[in-house]
Amino acid sequence: MDRPEYYRFHQGDRVLPFTGAEYDARLAGLRRIMADDGLDACVFTSMHNIAYYSGFLYCAFGRPYGLVVTATDSVTISAGIDAGQPWRRCHGDNITYTDWKRDNFWRAVLSVTGAGKVVGYEGDHLTLDRKAQFDAFFEPAAARDVAPATMRQRMTKSAAEIALIRQGAAVADVGGYAVRDAVKAGVREIEVAMAGRDAMELEIAKRFPGAEYRDTWVWFQSGINTDGAHNPVTGRVLQRGDILSLNTFPMISGYYTALERTMFVEHVDAASLEIWQANVAAHEYGMSLLKPGARCSEVTEHLNAFFAERDLLQYRTFGYGHSFGVLSHYYGREAGLELREDVDTVLEPGMVISMEPMLTIPQGQPGAGGYREHDILILTETGNQNITRYPYGPAFNVVG
Repeated sequence: MDRPEYYRFHQGDRVLPFTGAEYDARLAGLRRIMADDGLDACVFTSMHNIAYYSGFLYCAFGRPYGLVVTATDSVTISAGIDAGQPWRRCHGDNITYTDWKRDNFWRAVLSVTGAGKVVGYEGDHLTLDRKAQFDAFFEPAAARDVAPATMRQRMTKSAAEIALIRQGAAVADVGGYAVRDAVKAGVREIEVAMAGRDAMELEIAKRFPGAEYRDTWVWFQSGINTDGAHNPVTGRVLQRGDILSLNTFPMISGYYTALERTMFVEHVDAASLEIWQANVAAHEYGMSLLKPGARCSEVTEHLNAFFAERDLLQYRTFGYGHSFGVLSHYYGREAGLELREDVDTVLEPGMVISMEPMLTIPQGQPGAGGYREHDILILTETGNQNITRYPYGPAFNVVG
């Protein structure tokens, strides 16, 4: 039997989260980047850039995946284990590589790029081992890191992306209300989290009947578990007076949205209420600062001063917000659009960013726990539009 190194396996109808015209516009932007940098081809290996330029969101399971873009072609490279699914879920061509001989992935990529070319790669994703394979197979005339330029392209959203992000924010709200309904003393964190996740997955299926359903999750934290923003769910049992952190994260075709709220079970004590109200005030102040022309670092300094005046700055644990788009807890990041001291990006219309101040008061101090509010805002020509609808603050979020 003649077993090929790679082949095309195309079957079924194409199903994508955006139109072909949307992907063509993204590829046109990428090709301008390539032309400016003298690149013959780009070889993408990250989930976020492959999804952004083709729509395909891979599941690696230890195997390499790629997207090759030249001046004329856009080709996803996928493993044989996935059969025709990558082709159905990508814009452009697809080549399937076999695992009957080591490094068939690179042979498939090389069939598109050719050898001796000027090739772009993602310096923040390609491992040392795979970079060595990249160099050995392509023998490139030059290799250049395109990750920063592609990140800048992803930071400004198209109308189609913003429409999807709006839907995602609405789904996050659905999850928030389901979590709120499930909260009561005696219930475990895991039970509350499952209620929110199930509600969101069903809502996504209703809004996007042709989508693949994957990766939606909830981090619901209570008591000491609220001290970190990304602390996983546990089996801790909720008690009256517990501080809670509601975090719902729907995933729609690789696009992440979020709702995060401080809550209390049945009762909030005076010390906790004072800190909570201060964090809510910072949240409202921060949202007022998000407008075109503002620098991320300047917004951060204003909020730092706000907390310092209240002797709370020492309890801040991370930045005040981040970009949205092709993003998840295990892939994707637009680090150039984060509200931190070391980010000087100027906000522009079409960017989508969160405002999410958090204070962590150590165990043993009055008001101990983690306080965080989180809304998603779209930058407009004159200011911003908040697309999160679930209420924040003590009036609505002392529950159970």
